[in-house]
Amino acid sequence: MTGHRFHVVDVFTRGGERFTGNQLAVFHDAADADAAAALALTRETNFSECTFVDGPRADDGDGAGYDVRIFDPAEEIPFAGHPTLGTAAVLRELVGGGGGGGVSERDTGDPPDGPPDDLTLHLGVGPIDVWVEARDGREEYWMRQITPDLGGSVAPELVAPALGLDAADVDRRAPVRSVSTGLPTLVVPLTSVAAVERAATTDPAYTDLLDAVGEHNLLVVARGGVDGGDLHARVFADYAGVPEDPATGSAAGCLAGWLLEHGWLGDGPVAATVEQGYELGRPSRLRIRAERDVDGAPAVEVGAASSPSPRDDCCSAGGRTRGSHARHQPRHAERLQHHPHEEHAVHGEQRDRLGPVQL
Repeated sequence: MTGHRFHVVDVFTRGGERFTGNQLAVFHDAADADAAAALALTRETNFSECTFVDGPRADDGDGAGYDVRIFDPAEEIPFAGHPTLGTAAVLRELVGGGGGGGVSERDTGDPPDGPPDDLTLHLGVGPIDVWVEARDGREEYWMRQITPDLGGSVAPELVAPALGLDAADVDRRAPVRSVSTGLPTLVVPLTSVAAVERAATTDPAYTDLLDAVGEHNLLVVARGGVDGGDLHARVFADYAGVPEDPATGSAAGCLAGWLLEHGWLGDGPVAATVEQGYELGRPSRLRIRAERDVDGAPAVEVGAASSPSPRDDCCSAGGRTRGSHARHQPRHAERLQHHPHEEHAVHGEQRDRLGPVQL
């Protein structure tokens, strides 16, 4: 397998701090990487997701639209939040002249005047727009997710044992409910931050829950925070080989739609900062917004509290590296033919040069 240039991005960092947020590898010259190669490279990084940029779309005119594939350790997935924002940050730097090779070499037309303020990524769920906003002297990356699909509710008595909690820890003022903006998430409101901190997926109760509701991210959330946030959350995705995720943009979008529907933070539009990843030692901050459009449909947006910071490298399957948080064998282990506990290899062959960026 030939080497592929990539950038490691910390997304949803806490104020731009290193070693916070969720890590992502963006392979920006990946048009020749088929699904098997992309999956192998994803497993080598040991991150929750990797993205593979197939190049700009000619039908977007200004070159701001890109075909992007997202992989987790088990398979290609139609959408994920931090990969969307992190990929947009890398592409914005490359298109704006911040780094050489890969996408920028294949782009056509006049040289750009500077990084674009908005990009469109064409993902499995369809086109997702990403744009940049200024806040307190910093750049924030925002995306609008697809319209939330609100599913059925689940009894607290079924959910609580799967999280090692008592049914009384589940807040009955809003339902435990499935929501999807591309990846289904079961939103579980809890009565306190302490309950969120105690939560842990346990077998066989966790398996019983997934048997009942299907493969879902499991998001537990409480009002208040430990670091100034409006909400404190954790996300479990054992079924995909991710026991716990430090920052989950797709689940945050589902949470925003759920909050708008059920008024758990009050009636009207939603605007909140979500803490996640603190229990993993990767503190992360996600911003969420939600409101109804002129037709009454929910519109949800998720933003990174600070801009992403790519770190660059090159890899092919077979060197030695390790991601920021450990994985274990997913529930559907037959979907994987590797051993996530082992250290996997990444051979350094060439290093791109991108200036520091952090989300």
